[in-house]
Amino acid sequence: MKKGFSLPLWLTGAAMSAIKKLIGLPFKDYELIKIPKDNNLIKIKVHSSALINGGSHSLGISFVDSGLDLDLTQNLEIWTIASLEKAHKASNKPLDRINIIPGQGVGIDQKTFKICISNFAKEVLAENLLDIIPEGYKLHLEIIFPNGKFLAERTSNKSFGIVEGLSIIGTSAETFSSASPDQLKNAKAQLKQIIANEFCDTIIFVIGENGLHLAKSLNTKFPIIKVGNWIGPLIVDAALQNIKTVILFGYHGKLVKLAGGIFHTHNHLADARIEILVYLAVESEVPIEIIKKLSQAKTVEDALLLLESFSFSMADKLWNKLSDTVEKRSIEYVNRYTTTDMKVAAIIFDRKRIIRWSGNNSKDYISAFKGF
Repeated sequence: MKKGFSLPLWLTGAAMSAIKKLIGLPFKDYELIKIPKDNNLIKIKVHSSALINGGSHSLGISFVDSGLDLDLTQNLEIWTIASLEKAHKASNKPLDRINIIPGQGVGIDQKTFKICISNFAKEVLAENLLDIIPEGYKLHLEIIFPNGKFLAERTSNKSFGIVEGLSIIGTSAETFSSASPDQLKNAKAQLKQIIANEFCDTIIFVIGENGLHLAKSLNTKFPIIKVGNWIGPLIVDAALQNIKTVILFGYHGKLVKLAGGIFHTHNHLADARIEILVYLAVESEVPIEIIKKLSQAKTVEDALLLLESFSFSMADKLWNKLSDTVEKRSIEYVNRYTTTDMKVAAIIFDRKRIIRWSGNNSKDYISAFKGF
């Protein structure tokens, strides 16, 4: 099932190499990475390290090898620039000794200007760097992705207010292709484990890292599984496991495909998002001149903004219809393979991570997601 290692590990390898060079240790072309709450060490290749700025800073470089053919970060070049500053006072918080600085090509939150980095990435950095930072010193670690800003244009980062480059995401050491059967196998195993360990008849399937991050922040009482692109088969498996309600939670760019009956959502297999949206707009009696403009939109987000500029209420009506259609088509898909009384509820958030739209089956759950 293992396919490779996630971005946080390659980042940590480069950072460890830079710090070791700074404190006078010899260069090695690999680092052994400790994973939080895991006894295993993972060997990560490092490309190079060197002293810069007259020896006051050091540079460590690595290249991501996720093992995934369709991964945007595969072969991503990572630079880490390390420097040390005498700490004025001791801190009980380990991460206070590490100042992570977003450099060129690294994504930041448009509102807060803070670096977009997962908790797992911060934990891996702390686990491995704190042991080699000299006592009484604080580490300044600047992260640079030389090609990050260009690559970010191929993502939906801007839709979520992430600008300037790539987010440092990753919630585990190992990587799994969202299009690979291994991803489905992994998600099914998670579902089976949740059912065995918890008394629950409702579960949340999230699509994408942004959906996972938002779902976890809501503190809902329901278990959460990131499903990747194998949405249809996993919904069927949930029905076979006697789950009563599956809540599909995600950004509209993926869920719109389900409204068109596409239940493996990777782009290399099928897209048709704008075509599906145009069909729903016709059913919702959107004026033909607006439908023509929608058909020319490059993305679902562009289509939403276009329709909102014409009529905000009409846009909301169309996206609620989208949510309702997702629910109906999902149950139709499940009923091809098994007879069930399971319900599918669709809840969709917008580019600002605001939860806005839902189908008819979501009425009992939407208040929990919106926090009231």
